[in-house]
Amino acid sequence: MAEFSQKRGKRRGDEGLGSMVDFLLANARLVLGVGGAAVLGIATLAVKRFIDRATSPQDEDDTKADSWKELSLLKATPHLQPRPPPAALSQPVLPLAPSSSAPEGPAETDPEVTPQLSSPALLCLTLQERLLAFERDRVTIPAAQVALAKQLAGDIALELQAYFRSKFPELPFGAFVPGGPLYDGLQAGAADHVRLLVPLVLEPGLWSLVPGVDTVARDPRCWAVRRTQLEFCPRGSSPWDRFLVGGYLSSRILLELLRKALAASVNWPAIGSLLGCLIRPSMASEELLLEVQHERLELTVAVLVAVPGVDADDRLLLAWPLEGLAGNLWLQDLYPVEAARLRALDDHDAGTRRRLLLLLCAVCRGCSALGQLGRGHLTQVVLRLGEDNVDWTEAALGERFLQALELLIGSLEQASLPCHFNPSVNLFSSLREEEIDDIGYALYSGLQEPEGLL
Repeated sequence: MAEFSQKRGKRRGDEGLGSMVDFLLANARLVLGVGGAAVLGIATLAVKRFIDRATSPQDEDDTKADSWKELSLLKATPHLQPRPPPAALSQPVLPLAPSSSAPEGPAETDPEVTPQLSSPALLCLTLQERLLAFERDRVTIPAAQVALAKQLAGDIALELQAYFRSKFPELPFGAFVPGGPLYDGLQAGAADHVRLLVPLVLEPGLWSLVPGVDTVARDPRCWAVRRTQLEFCPRGSSPWDRFLVGGYLSSRILLELLRKALAASVNWPAIGSLLGCLIRPSMASEELLLEVQHERLELTVAVLVAVPGVDADDRLLLAWPLEGLAGNLWLQDLYPVEAARLRALDDHDAGTRRRLLLLLCAVCRGCSALGQLGRGHLTQVVLRLGEDNVDWTEAALGERFLQALELLIGSLEQASLPCHFNPSVNLFSSLREEEIDDIGYALYSGLQEPEGLL
């Protein structure tokens, strides 16, 4: 009976407190608004709980139920800004920080509600901090994705090499080697591109290189592969003689042969089924591209027919779809030299040149107006800056980023970006005037407000 009276008295007290709470909340909405009323309601409920515990004992089940209700109320409370009084409309309004809720626990644990104000100054990040956050969120590639892309590229290389040896047994190809920026830590954002070198094995002493500027094409980017020793080793002595045009090894004929083979002869459905992915050759590009679709990533494999190490300088030449008189020439690939130079410079002073290149690549990749700036353009900028004896520590990354934007803008104004290892090549020569204007405007706007690019 005493217990029943105690509970009955508790219920009456609850009704009285509940009426008072309702009255306070109804009037608080008029003064404080919905958000302020919600916070006041939470505080009033906490006071009520404190009075209940001080005046009467509680059952464990009731305590757990009340704690669960409080937790639900905390989670469901809208975090709205309080309405400022009319006299303070011209003053900045500080947003309410999210309230922290205590996990469910025993009856002795009281969740404390302490609304806090967060200063807008905490949200003002420096360019350096924004760059580091951008690098973490938009540049870094998960290790599992990189490993999967390398595995798929390696498996495709083995399958393609086996096919070439059976399809063209008379043509001596070297080992198919996947590589590129993804393998050198220079890929930004996603593991979506791999280079697959298909090297030709040329007979020593039967071939020599002629600079492109000394040919009718007058192209400093390219080289011609000339057949020599015809008086001692007549035409037909080499299996590659079938691809000669005017005494020179034709990259165009080789590309056409391999493009037809990749498109029509390779059983890609069977290979894809074996590797657990979908593989199909790209018909829209003049390059030899394989589009790989896996359940966890999409990958493009660029098949690059290459002539390596014909001369003492160990140049790497690629069969590239060139136009006009340069159609039968071979494009010099400077990527290995550029990547090695960046690595050497960073190793010398523990610098951040490669990180700067990755940041620039990710920025251009995420901005449609800067899409015409490829890795080749950005590499020249970083190489030119990287040769200067300046601070290349992480603390100066923001300064180097702005310096790179300034160098790009200056190069666009002159419509000239010389290749670092071949200054006679202008990498902006293929851009139209409208494209240069669009890129320049986007970079200038980014220089005024760098955070807009991130």
